[in-house]
Amino acid sequence: EDYVALGLVLPLRRGGERAGEGRLERAEAKWQDGWLHQYNVVGRRALKDGESEEDCPLVRMKIFAPNTVVAKSRYWYFMRKLKKTKKSHGEIVSVNEIKERKSAVIKNFAVWVRYKSRSDTVNMYKEYRDCTMSGAVEQFYMEMSGRHRARWSAITILKVQRIPSSECKRSRTLQMHNDKIRFPLPHKVPIASHKQFKSTFKAKKPNTVISTTSTL
Repeated sequence: EDYVALGLVLPLRRGGERAGEGRLERAEAKWQDGWLHQYNVVGRRALKDGESEEDCPLVRMKIFAPNTVVAKSRYWYFMRKLKKTKKSHGEIVSVNEIKERKSAVIKNFAVWVRYKSRSDTVNMYKEYRDCTMSGAVEQFYMEMSGRHRARWSAITILKVQRIPSSECKRSRTLQMHNDKIRFPLPHKVPIASHKQFKSTFKAKKPNTVISTTSTL
């Protein structure tokens, strides 16, 4: 059988294994982890003749980007804006990815942003619930592209911070803080108890609507 992953059919190698299986597996794992990552980028202006390292202090930025190449590019974008330093006159000291300490616990995140709309520059405050800070920023970008049609280049993230439940303001975040919260189950697809009862077509239409009252 052909190995199909990410819409590609891989050719066979010797021994029956497929060419590029490891590459596609790594791509699938990367997509499951999230397309956005948080990087800690450290750089500075290049030293001139007669200058010491104390004359060129290091500048550290936390940047959300899909990979290290985009993280470096965003770093120099902000360096030109804030420090009047170009890439040709500076150097990158280190680029490290910041991992979430407890990635299996749901948390509240607040995002302060500034973006350029069609008419003006807008400051915004958003709240999200996610297991990681990068996941919360992913939700933010998806919401901005869907609701406001904001482009990646028009958005500037000012600060992302984890906040306790007592500091949350948005109603969609506060409604999830109830310990006794319950979700209805209005629709359920019946599953065959044994493989012999599984079939594509049924003689009787299944009832997938759950009702507490009798329909007779």
